[in-house]
Parts: sequence; C-alpha cells; structure tokens
Amino acid sequence: MKSSSQAVSFMSILMLLLLLAPSSEAAIACSDVIKDLRPCLSYLQSGSGKPPATCCAGVSALASAAKTTADKQTACNCIKNATSKVSVKPELAKALPSNCGISLSFTVSPNVDCSKYYFY
Repeated sequence: MKSSSQAVSFMSILMLLLLLAPSSEAAIACSDVIKDLRPCLSYLQSGSGKPPATCCAGVSALASAAKTTADKQTACNCIKNATSKVSVKPELAKALPSNCGISLSFTVSPNVDCSKYYFY
C-alpha cells in the first residue's frame, strides 16, 4: 500500500511541475501577425521614407505581442511566408522596424532562416 501512495504522490508532483513549467508553444498566431502588419503592405511594396503611423502601430503591437522565443519564431516564419507571396522591396522590409523606431529581434525578410535566428 505504501508504494501505491508514493506513486500517486510522485505523479501528483510531476503533474504540478509540468503545469508550472514555462510553455515553449507560441501564444501568437499568424493571423495576428498578418493583421498587425497589413497596414504596412503598400509601404513595403512601393513606399519610401517613413512608414505610415498605422504601419508603425502594427509593428509596435507585434513587438509587444512576440514575447517568447516561440512567439518570435512564429512571427518570423509568418512574416517570411507572407513576404515570399507578395512582392515587397527588401530594403524597406529590412529597415521597417528601425524606420518605425522599434526594435524587433528578427529581420523582416523572405530570406531569413527563422530556425537559426538568435532571438533575445
């Protein structure tokens, strides 16, 4: 009987630890990333100078939402896939965060390898 109660206690502790452990799954969805960056599309395709305020607000929202490494990798992959499907000026895409005065821990580009990118 003693070993049965020890096993139950062990399993209870294990389940508690699993529930308290930080999750590596992304909390951000591709649809959110696309929604945030949609106001940037015309700027990235044919713009110049500073991006529109609505675009920068979206970049800022994305930067705030992508907290964990998993979030950043998801956002990076979403952006990579989206920019590979529409024609954007690579130099504008790469400079977008800095042109908005925002720091992203990944490059906005169809060529970035999100699995090897260093996310801080």
